[in-house]
Parts: sequence; structure tokens; C-alpha cells
Amino acid sequence: MKELHTFGWYAGRIAPHLPKKAFKPAPTRLWGGLAYLIVTLMGILSISLFDLGIWLEIPISILLGLCFTGMGFLGHEILHGAVVRKRWKRDFLGAVAFWPLSTGPRLWRKWHNSNHHKHTQSEERDPDAWPGMDQFVKSRFLRWIYRLPFSVRAFFSFFSLAFTFSLHSIKMFSLFKKDFKTEERRKVWLQLIMPWILWIGLLFVIGLEKWLFVYFFPLLIANFIVMSYISTNHRLNPLVPVNDPLANSLSVTVPRWMDWLHFNFSHHTEHHMFPGMSAKYYPLVKKVIKQKWAEQYHEMPMGRAMMALWKTPRVYYQGNELIDPHQGHLYGSLGNGLNPVDIQFRNRKPKKNEG
Repeated sequence: MKELHTFGWYAGRIAPHLPKKAFKPAPTRLWGGLAYLIVTLMGILSISLFDLGIWLEIPISILLGLCFTGMGFLGHEILHGAVVRKRWKRDFLGAVAFWPLSTGPRLWRKWHNSNHHKHTQSEERDPDAWPGMDQFVKSRFLRWIYRLPFSVRAFFSFFSLAFTFSLHSIKMFSLFKKDFKTEERRKVWLQLIMPWILWIGLLFVIGLEKWLFVYFFPLLIANFIVMSYISTNHRLNPLVPVNDPLANSLSVTVPRWMDWLHFNFSHHTEHHMFPGMSAKYYPLVKKVIKQKWAEQYHEMPMGRAMMALWKTPRVYYQGNELIDPHQGHLYGSLGNGLNPVDIQFRNRKPKKNEG
């Protein structure tokens, strides 16, 4: 493995090549959020108040799912302080943006900003990192899952993307709620409960059939799209002892219109180097990275990254490989045997002296 450096080490060498405006908040991003919010409210009201029929409700429901997705990506940027600086504005706007995904801003900052970003791909300290063999052995559920055939596991892994973010958010609440002081813990509880009160209350007001199209199906769509990005962010990268974004993160490439709709969320290595920077400037960061560290930079088309996820297990072996514990096969991670061009893997059996 190459010599590892922290994200601050990279940021210090990239920053002089960027314009000063890149380090200032970008409040114009809120116009995109307002557009998503207006379309969301119009879609919810249209289905709730009128008998449109299923052939109109389906496309509106899909549109709502796309809006939930875009608002979530903007909420991520807002809560990093890249859109507005004042804390109360960040909390309010972030809460609105994350409302469809029912994730509170205080929990998000604790889970994502404070823990995931500071300890990315640390098996013990990153709440989003996948387990190594030690954790696998201790988990009865994981041992049961990995007895299933590989293709079955891959199918259900992709199927689960439609609800993983929501479930993981609840898990993070259970994990971190004790870390907040008493007064702040009440606010964290309130930020968890209020969105669900609205969405469940809406169920009783408009009935189950309309509610499915207004919220349930859009939530599944948003979960799937958001988790498709999140899954490619780090799950093909190795676990690392140093928080090095070039080693532990992957940027994916998507059509330009998709980057526009998703607030450049595809630029994930860039985000881990400058988490407080608006993503509108990440193409500039990418350009500098490629000039300085082209061989270490991990980039892959979204479809190819998803295919690589389909073909590999999600248990780490000695940090830099992925293992199928049932079959005993080892697969390389990015920078350690995984070829991002043609998705070829170093697939081998561990040697006896490797444990």
C-alpha cells in the first residue's frame, strides 16, 4: 500500500490552486432546494386532494422520490456548512431537506460529520464501515447471511438498498443518542419523532392507498438512489489505519444532468478532502487531484461500480481484501487487486499462514 496521508495533508496542497470563492458558503444552492420543495408539496397535494387514477399517481410518485433524493443531497451539503454558516439556519434548512428521509440534523452531524468523516473506513470507529472477520465471527446474523448462495446474497443486498438508509438512520440514533447531553438529547428525540408524526398522521388523513404513492413508494426510491451512491463511496475501498481519501474513497461518474440534479454528490473523494466546501466546486478539486495524484485517484462509472459491488462480498479480510467467509474466496479492493477499468478481481484462497 502506498504511503497514506490525512485529508488535511491533501487539502493543504490543493487549496492554493482553487479560487477564494470556493471556500465561502454558496447560498444560491438553496434555489434548487426550493424547486424540489415546491414540486414535492404540489405532488403530495395533487395525489391527496384529487382522484387522479393510478396511471397519474405512479409518475407523480416517482417524481416525489426524485425530489426526496435531491433534497437529501442538498441537506447533506447544508449540514456541512457549505451553503449557510449560521448554525440555526443550518439546522432549520437541514431539517427541512432531510424531512422526507426522517433524519434529524443533530444526529446527522454526530453520525456523519463527527464520526464518519473523522474516522472514514476505520473498522472500529467509522459507523458506516463494513465489518471485518472479527465482527463477522461474533454476528450470528452475518454468519447466517453468508451461508446463502452468492447470487441470492447479491440480489437481496441490492433489494435492501430501497430501505437501508432509513433503517441505518434509526440504528445510528440508537447508537449515538446516549452521547448527547440531556437537553440536547431531547432535541435529538424531537427531530426524530416530528417527521414520523407528520408522515404517519398523513396516512390517517388521506388513507393507505394515497399514502403509498405520496410517501412510501417515494421513500423507497429515495433510499435506493441515495444508497446506490453511498454504497459506492467506500465499500469497494480498503479499511485503512490513516484517514486517506485517495485510499478509502471512490468518486463515480454519472451523466452531467444527474450531477446537476444530485448536487455533485458523485464527487465523493473530493468531498472527503473538503467536506465544508460546496460541491459546486468539486470539479475544480478533481482537476487538481488528477494533476497531482492521478495514479492514486479512484474513479469509476456508476454502473461499473454497482456491478463491482454485485460481484464482491462485504466482509473485510486483513483490511485490504474482501472475503466470502462461506466459500473462502478473497477479492481485491481498490488499490489492492481490484481493476476499476474492467472489474477484474484478484480472487484467491487465503494461505494457511494468513490465518
